[in-house]
Amino acid sequence: MKHLWLFLILSSLLLGTPSSAAERPNIVMIFIDDMGWGDFSCFGNPDAQTPNVDRLASEGIRFSQFYVNSPICSPSRCALTTGQYPQRWRITSFLNNRADNERRGVAQWLDPKAPTLARALQQHGYATGHFGKWHLGGQRDVDDAPPITAYGFDESLTNFEGMGPKLLPLTMKPGDTEPGKIWADAERLGQPVTWMQRSEITTGFITAAIPFMDKAARQKKPFYINLWPDDVHGPWCPPVDQWADGKRGLYLSVLQSMDRQFGLLFDHIRRDPDLRENTLILICSDNGPEIGVGSAGPFRGFKTTLYEGGTRSPLIVWSPGLIAKDKAGTHNTTSVFAAFDLVPSLLKIAGTSPLADVTLDGEDLSATLLGKGTASRSAPLFWRRPPDRKTVNPTLKERLPDLAMREGDWKLLCEYDGTLPQLYDLAKDPGETTNLASQHPDVVKRLTLSLLSWHRSMPPDNGPQLATAKPAKKSPSSPANRQQK
Repeated sequence: MKHLWLFLILSSLLLGTPSSAAERPNIVMIFIDDMGWGDFSCFGNPDAQTPNVDRLASEGIRFSQFYVNSPICSPSRCALTTGQYPQRWRITSFLNNRADNERRGVAQWLDPKAPTLARALQQHGYATGHFGKWHLGGQRDVDDAPPITAYGFDESLTNFEGMGPKLLPLTMKPGDTEPGKIWADAERLGQPVTWMQRSEITTGFITAAIPFMDKAARQKKPFYINLWPDDVHGPWCPPVDQWADGKRGLYLSVLQSMDRQFGLLFDHIRRDPDLRENTLILICSDNGPEIGVGSAGPFRGFKTTLYEGGTRSPLIVWSPGLIAKDKAGTHNTTSVFAAFDLVPSLLKIAGTSPLADVTLDGEDLSATLLGKGTASRSAPLFWRRPPDRKTVNPTLKERLPDLAMREGDWKLLCEYDGTLPQLYDLAKDPGETTNLASQHPDVVKRLTLSLLSWHRSMPPDNGPQLATAKPAKKSPSSPANRQQK
């Protein structure tokens, strides 16, 4: 018996893998819809308090040079799901009704053959669940998309933008005698459907996720869950007794309500010693804030733009048992990486690897996530604007750059053909206020060649055609005009 135990211990050490499934870390990925870089109070918001998230930051690591791979929701979610540029899968704007997707040259849904973080973990023995907004197929009249479980999830619960069981929102305003329903036609996109107050719907997703986590623990399986809330995306519906004036007031009230709901999940994990020591929580936003509502902090731009305010995201990583002890409560201001880098990084932390024959655009930065290094990704970051957003909306005249990239401290933005370059030194000018293109022509030339090479290597969308097209007219009462973007 003594020799058997010695053999088992030595085998475990030599293989370099955990001796039991329970030792593989659990992962909770919180991806918030339309929240700005500066909206958490721990990222400088003076107008709202987010104490549950702030506590997470005080026990974990904040990252201030973390990016998402698109300034709008569906492609940003595609990158986090696949570890690849969303252009590879022709998802370059929010997925809408079938005709509008075709008009913009985007896919109707994410190809289920795409590599996914969930599937790789599922094949490695993880229990996998998605709870919250999906928006990668199955919305409006696109009712033949694959179910969320086709992408490597054992269970799913979503809203009106995904195929499968769902929670749909009721709305109550001061003075209402009964709640209203929005997106009621989504009932046909999956059953069962539960209707609940929009102000409590994140609690609904959390109370579904907790039993899923507990079941995995009883089965001695590690778990991976997506919690993707859409509270701070309009329409904003805080609890009636916390109603506020104006869009900004409603937004801040909803933000604080969302933070209170997060407390239920965070407290559940903290109270269980095994979960506390072996669970990794990551929390960030899918893109910048809506103009005039959320806060991008010191950065220029907002949702749909390729300026920093559209693509920088506030990232917090928490795990008392995995993060370097001396890094708890610290702020990483130097490491530059993006959402698609989380895929290979989390696979490394989980002790597995991507699916066979898959090349990811993301890089392994697991040591950076856990505070055991401060490396940045080695390759540049590239972006292409949503094809339908040459301007933020038809009422604004400012024409936005088509392409952008970051290499080191340099940020370049330009048109599809490389003209109208804007060059910023983000180390000295994070707010992108001073265009240095005329002062550094050699840098502009080199970066432009790199950016155009990447752009041309990706499947095209209809951005060039839509840049000169007149915006389509919509009926005020049409379902398309009531869509969530």
